[in-house]
Amino acid sequence: MSSFVDFQNEIYLSGLAGIVPSLPMTAAGLEERAREVLDPAAFAYVAGSASAERTAHANLTAFDKYRLLPRMLRGSSAPGARDLSIEILGTRLAAPILTAPIGVLGLLHEHGEAVIAEVTRELGIGMVLSTAASTTIEEVGARAGAWWHQLYWPDDKELARSFVERAEKSGASAIVVTVDTPALGWRPRDLALGHLPFLQGKGIANYLSDPVFRAKLTADPEESPEAMRAAILTWTGLFGNHGLRPADIARLRDWTELPIAVKGVLHPDDARQVVDAGADAVIVSNHGGRQVDGAVAALDALPTIVATVGDRAEVLFDSGIRAGSDVMIALALGAKAVLYGRPWAYGLGLAGADGARHALRTLLADFDAAMGLSGCTALHDLSRTMLSSHR
Repeated sequence: MSSFVDFQNEIYLSGLAGIVPSLPMTAAGLEERAREVLDPAAFAYVAGSASAERTAHANLTAFDKYRLLPRMLRGSSAPGARDLSIEILGTRLAAPILTAPIGVLGLLHEHGEAVIAEVTRELGIGMVLSTAASTTIEEVGARAGAWWHQLYWPDDKELARSFVERAEKSGASAIVVTVDTPALGWRPRDLALGHLPFLQGKGIANYLSDPVFRAKLTADPEESPEAMRAAILTWTGLFGNHGLRPADIARLRDWTELPIAVKGVLHPDDARQVVDAGADAVIVSNHGGRQVDGAVAALDALPTIVATVGDRAEVLFDSGIRAGSDVMIALALGAKAVLYGRPWAYGLGLAGADGARHALRTLLADFDAAMGLSGCTALHDLSRTMLSSHR
């Protein structure tokens, strides 16, 4: 039986022939290489966070508050003895990991979202497709394995419903409503470059291809630069929704039979409200620190959210995963699965499908190895008893 940690053996065996990995083996290494190689605007868009970036930093250091307590002599060291698979929101995954919804992947690769769809299908993990994609819902759906559609709820009910219906028809197995982005946060790295890709017509493919959106236009955006500028201005008036309320989650429940996850929740009262309104899952997230600087680290909010709604809804975690032990800590604190963001995006920008695959296999192998070395044969072996607080 093959396992994710087999990636380690592949690397060592290749080393006997003098072949070593062309990409870094750590998340930090991928970020540093991307800083050196990628277009500055593309790197800033992915790497940047809000204001002084304190929350982005806190997302990483929050993991330092915990240490794993490995168990020995449990017969779980053999890779074939471990089962990392999970079913969550009706989606079967080979490991409890999904790619987080990162927008405008066209900045990193011409076919960014399609590439990630194919790589995640190959690896058996999940993909969450951003509304702000460079590739349409339909194109991604034709290539993806297990995928969910992330909805930035626009300031137009019919347009929101159209996105949901398109995702459902294209094979999405869940809808992820992001609620922490009624507008973009203050992002100095992008501001320093005067760079907002959407104003260049990038990352709005799902709008330009949507019949409800196109009905608002007086000309086909592909006909002329003037028509495209008009379409972009129409987009600016629709992106984000300051009026979103729990009742909208209930409305979404009427629109679709797909499971609903609400992403961007940090406060237990918000978690309770969205579950009361019909959400099947809550994703504890601060948008990777990109929205409110000084906000609580996502990991610090996780245990309270689990205690509040974990008996009624699935709880997932996002914001700060960089290593296999991070995945274990989040799961031990009660998350059922994690969303993984920036490192695979750097890999995509550095080497396309090979780079994204490398970044994802690195995390999966690290997680697989750590599980075995900690005495875990399956995900149900992870609990708070495997954690020691470390201050």
